[in-house]
This record gives sequence, C-alpha cells and structure tokens, in this order.
Amino acid sequence: MISFKNRLVWITGASSGIGKELALQLAEEGAHLIISSNDAQELSHVADECREFTSFCQEYPFDLSSPVEVKNTAETIINTYGQIYLLINNGGISQRSLVKDTPIEIDRKIMEIDYFSYVILTKTVLPGMIEAGEGFIAATSSISGKFGFPLRSSYAAAKHAIQGFFETLRAEMKPHNISVTIAYPGRIQTNISLRAIDQNGKEHGKMDPGQQNGLSAKECARQYIKAIKKRKPEVFIGKSEIFMVHIKRLFPSIFFRIVTKIKPT
Repeated sequence: MISFKNRLVWITGASSGIGKELALQLAEEGAHLIISSNDAQELSHVADECREFTSFCQEYPFDLSSPVEVKNTAETIINTYGQIYLLINNGGISQRSLVKDTPIEIDRKIMEIDYFSYVILTKTVLPGMIEAGEGFIAATSSISGKFGFPLRSSYAAAKHAIQGFFETLRAEMKPHNISVTIAYPGRIQTNISLRAIDQNGKEHGKMDPGQQNGLSAKECARQYIKAIKKRKPEVFIGKSEIFMVHIKRLFPSIFFRIVTKIKPT
C-alpha cells in the first residue's frame, strides 16, 4: 500500500468537514502538509491539531473564487516547497436555489470555486509531477456530479465538469505514472448545507436533515484516502443515497420518477 509519510501533500477546503479530516488522517500518517481554505482562523486551528502528529504543516489561506489568487498561491507554494506529491482538490461551495431564480453571477461564482479553481491548481502542479515521473491528484466531486438534483443546478454542473476534466486527465497522465482519483460523496455530516448560497449569494444557514444523518466526515476521509492509495479512478462514499447513482445508470426512467419526490432540503 502507498504511504504518504514524509511526502508533500496539499489539501484545499481543509478548515472543516471532509478536508479537515483528510488533513488530520494524513498528518497521523506523517505526511508533510500544506492546508488551504478561505477561513484563516479555522484553518489555523486545524494546523495546530495536525502539528500534534506531523513535523510539517503550513497554512495558506486564499479565496478559490479568485483565479488570480488561486494561481499566485499555487506558484508561491511550488516555488517555496517544490513538487507536490499529492494534491487533493477539495474546497467548494454548494447551492440552494431554483434555476429560474438564480442569476448568472451565482452560476459563475459556483463554477469558479467548484471547478475552475481545481483546474488552475492541477495545471500548476502538473509540470512538477510530470518531471518527477510520479504523483497523485484527487478531486472531490459529489453524487450530484452523476445526476442533477433540485436546487443544485450550478453545483451539479460544476461537479459534472469535474468528472469530464479529471477522467480525461487520468487517461493522459497514465504514461507519466500520475494517478487521478475522483471522489463522489453523498450525504456527509459537514456544514456544506449551512454554507450553501441562495439566489442572492447569501448563506442557506440551515442543516439539511439528510446531511445531519449522513456518514461522518471522518469515515468519508478514511475511504477517500484508501481509494487514492489504491489508485482507484473513482470512489462513491455515503449511505443508501449512493444507490441513486446506480439506479440512474441502470434504470433511468425509475430514477427520474424518484428524484422529483425526494425532499431537496
């Protein structure tokens, strides 16, 4: 099994939820961590926890919605620390608004955070991985990256885009010994629904019942890391909601009847 001990690992969206648990578990393994988020205060707390396990943990807070900031931060990190061995694109934001009510500015913001930031970071670290002849890249999608769901049009669109980009990347990078894994979490106990934005760009501020009763972020991170180490192309993580992915693929007519009956919040 692959080990990330003493390897340079960069995780975005690391101040809470899945990203925080990824950081803690990789810290316990002895990885050299770089952690990022737009919440500098919470990121600092996570860094302190990680330093109880690993000798190296650096914080780089930045805003995924700013392409310039994303690019500049990535270049600074590479120029300072060298080749990234594992990049986990995990930062993101969800949505709670109907298509008809959502202005294009919100669509663009969500795509910038949930998709284009992943592309920028990946393209920036890729040359170093190719030169080294090794590396791991992971991207956190969602089961909404496999099917559309009410109140999540832009979010689902960004997650669908992740699949297209990173599946292509995986095929292209195989000759370079660079592994690419896409994670498709279902309902995980995180604050994603609390921080989801509505048509006005304001926080939803409510914990969705499905989210509250979902799989723990700790278990999600454990399965995610295991999949990366096994070089799996994709991994579905969650409870019974994961079956919706398979129903959509095998019985699409049944899926379309079911999806309109599930409460979206």
